[in-house]
Amino acid sequence: MGTAIQKITLSLSVLMTCAISPLASANKLLKCSTGELLVGQKQVGTANYYAENCTQSWQGQSMQMDFAYSQNIPEWAFKRVATHFLKKNINGYNESSALHQVTALYRPVKQGDLYRLSYVHSSKTLILSLNQRVLGRIQDAQAQQYFNIWLGNVPFSAKLKQQLLN
Repeated sequence: MGTAIQKITLSLSVLMTCAISPLASANKLLKCSTGELLVGQKQVGTANYYAENCTQSWQGQSMQMDFAYSQNIPEWAFKRVATHFLKKNINGYNESSALHQVTALYRPVKQGDLYRLSYVHSSKTLILSLNQRVLGRIQDAQAQQYFNIWLGNVPFSAKLKQQLLN
């Protein structure tokens, strides 16, 4: 009986540690900046950029971007834009890439929805969530390169990149 209680206690401790660990790493992130998500001249939402250190390069540190939408956007639009800018910013990117697994997770959004893209540098893990529900994750040495869509040499919007990194 005593052994069973110890095993249950140990299991609960491990579960609690695993549940708290992602939150602990997320708490280290600072809100660095906000930018407008524009499609043409129309604002469709806002983006918030978080990092461990806002004055350092976004590469090589844990970070997060939140995308809050004020307009409905179809799933195909996210997938098309992500694929286009990943191809422009990452040599050798193709649909068999681990990064494409994240692109495949996109769902349509409606006004008020929030996409969150989080990167944990220590584990090289990229997590995509919609309205606080994890859609999926990848663990890959190139995982952080997914942010090239918005922060790379050929970004989705040069204005948004400037707003987020300055």
